[in-house]
Amino acid sequence: MKSTFFSILLFFVLILPVAGQTSPVLTRAILIDGDTVPIYVMNQVKIFGPIIFQNKTDAIRFTRLVRNVKKVYPYAKITGIKVKEFDEIIKNAKNEKDRKEKMKAAEDELKAQFEDDVKNMTFKQGVLLIKLIDRETGNSSFELIKEFRGRFMASFYQTIGRLFGYNLKTTYDPEGEDKEVEKIVQMIENGAI
Repeated sequence: MKSTFFSILLFFVLILPVAGQTSPVLTRAILIDGDTVPIYVMNQVKIFGPIIFQNKTDAIRFTRLVRNVKKVYPYAKITGIKVKEFDEIIKNAKNEKDRKEKMKAAEDELKAQFEDDVKNMTFKQGVLLIKLIDRETGNSSFELIKEFRGRFMASFYQTIGRLFGYNLKTTYDPEGEDKEVEKIVQMIENGAI
């Protein structure tokens, strides 16, 4: 009996006061009618309503699009990061020869890291990747190749791509043709899917 009483007393004296305390947070505040009102800046939150489909075919098509975007979007994000890195490489090159050597080394690194994954993509995933690269970088794939490898190589890759049904000059249109893709990308970024 004594030990139970002592345990309860110890809980109230030591644990309970600490449990109710929070660490102080430094924030801005304003005075309104003599009261101090804290100001908290919060991240923007997007709320997505339920997706209603007209028929089962639309639901299947949308599910496939979600799967394809989820597979391709990380590669587009990486491309955006790598383009910024390559811009720095070009700026820091001593001369044209040095620039070409550094770009060739960067290209070899990318091929070693991603070539197998990109080769295993379906046609629709490839088209999505071209569009999402434009979304992330602000330039079409053709323009990126032209900037980093030259006009001849960009034209060569465009010709080869056209033979297989791809157009490296395709751009991303979030308000029109790619409206659903944009919605899926925003849902991915917000953790909704």
